[in-house]
Amino acid sequence: MANAAKAESPENAACAATAQTYTAHVDTFARDHLPPRELWPEFVFSRPELQYPQQLNCVTNFLDRWVAEGQGDAPCIISPEVSYSYRELQALVNRIANVLVNSLGLVTGGRVLLRSANNPMMVATYLAVIKAGGIVVATMPLLRAKELAYPIQKAQISLALCDGKLADEMEKTKAAAPALQRVVYWGNGKPDSLEALMADVSPEFAAVDTAADDLCLIAFTSGTTGDPKGTMHFHRDMLAVCDGYAHNVLRAKPSDRFIGSAPLAFTFGFGGVLFPMHIGASYVVLEKTAPDELLAAIERDKVTVCFTAPTAYRAMLGKLASRDISSLRKCVSAGETLPKATFDAWHKATGLKLMDGIGSTEMLHIFISAVEDEIRPGATGKPVPGYEAKIVDDEGRDLPPDTLGRLAVRGPTGCRYLADERQRKYVHDGWNITGDTYLMDADGYFWYQSRSDDMIVSAGYNIAGPDVEAALLSHPAVAECGVVGAPDEARGTIVKAYVVLAPGSEGSDALVAELQEHVKREIAPYKYPRAIDFVTQLPKTETGKLKRFALRQLAAAGAGSSGLAAE
Repeated sequence: MANAAKAESPENAACAATAQTYTAHVDTFARDHLPPRELWPEFVFSRPELQYPQQLNCVTNFLDRWVAEGQGDAPCIISPEVSYSYRELQALVNRIANVLVNSLGLVTGGRVLLRSANNPMMVATYLAVIKAGGIVVATMPLLRAKELAYPIQKAQISLALCDGKLADEMEKTKAAAPALQRVVYWGNGKPDSLEALMADVSPEFAAVDTAADDLCLIAFTSGTTGDPKGTMHFHRDMLAVCDGYAHNVLRAKPSDRFIGSAPLAFTFGFGGVLFPMHIGASYVVLEKTAPDELLAAIERDKVTVCFTAPTAYRAMLGKLASRDISSLRKCVSAGETLPKATFDAWHKATGLKLMDGIGSTEMLHIFISAVEDEIRPGATGKPVPGYEAKIVDDEGRDLPPDTLGRLAVRGPTGCRYLADERQRKYVHDGWNITGDTYLMDADGYFWYQSRSDDMIVSAGYNIAGPDVEAALLSHPAVAECGVVGAPDEARGTIVKAYVVLAPGSEGSDALVAELQEHVKREIAPYKYPRAIDFVTQLPKTETGKLKRFALRQLAAAGAGSSGLAAE
């Protein structure tokens, strides 16, 4: 982006002016640590549904309006422990907001760390912080003190709300994160618990009249490479992903009931809550979201819309015979590439087409996908209405169809890192460069090849690891796999696969040869894995994404299956 004038499209002139004329934030730390304006991506608000007023608090749209419109008794949050209607959730959110402001000293613009598994209180605290004009920084329940200290110090967080079950690591964090001044727990039954503070508090709270571009969320990336990056999102962004992807592609109904496996600490998971609340639908929230728990909840609660990763859909396939999931009508797959073999198997077993999509923490949610009747198996899809996408080379020049290159995207959401020089790498000439290698066909469909650093160059050939993974996954003996480049004296780099076998299969030299021949039959023979290690598990982020960089490190060090709990 050449200058600040490009930071907003003409359609967004009003929102651009908002940044200079109004903010509800008293604590301006986050606003002050946005990237320089000239490093922002260009924001595009060309569609009618993406026009927003200069002042809005997104929680009003997600929660308060349903009560105001007489739908307060409709189911909102459902869980095995406790469920809430929209009216009941509003009262809980309001009480928490009153505690935040009147008892805990939260001022508008203040950051609040949230730490919990997926449960109704996590949803309520999330909404309460935003409604009170604060900024949420949600974290994974499995993070350790050292990992928690990083976002606390980076975002200068003084207050945390935490599930009492996770107190041990939270208490250890205090010593490592001097910025943190107070932690309030819920669910521990103590006199200073969040529930105790809420006991005599009013269930009325007027949403702070925030600006559309006031920050409400700092979502830290999962840290697959380097230190996690704090991605900064506005109130209007929360609505934009609903009015864009959810409205135009997902096309759910108020009668739908959602479920998802992704942690609410990550934007893919939080979107699964926002989407139903945007249309007055309901959401089933589970603390344990393994395939068995997902299937049980789908059957018990008659879920109609499911959000999870390809690996979960693949794991559920073998368990469908004992479950009634006939209520399902839409299944969204994201978080990692969707192999065609998984798409085909799920479609055959259920009659449902997995709706693939690519999103990122930087973009908040899905920006390329396809509605069910336009899906091409194996392709991610087309840009979500309101977004634009193209393929560029390393210098940012446009590439023609059917040419491998870097994916560039822009729309109503985009990357703004919290005080991070990596902003310069992610945004180029107003476009978000996602770090994915794609090609676009002549019809405008985008086909995922790999992460940009997952491309394997072997004996002069460019080989995308996910291509090989998809071929291996189509073999019945393979449950999961990860493919990376490994150093080789003769060829420079060879294709190496780490394979988790399906139950009943045993690793052997004969099976290695069988899998290699299978890959040669499925894709171009030169792509076959010249080395295969059988392992019991693969390294993954807490969102379930494969840590290919960890596999690359093992391969580079010459580590075999011993590095990954070999069979």
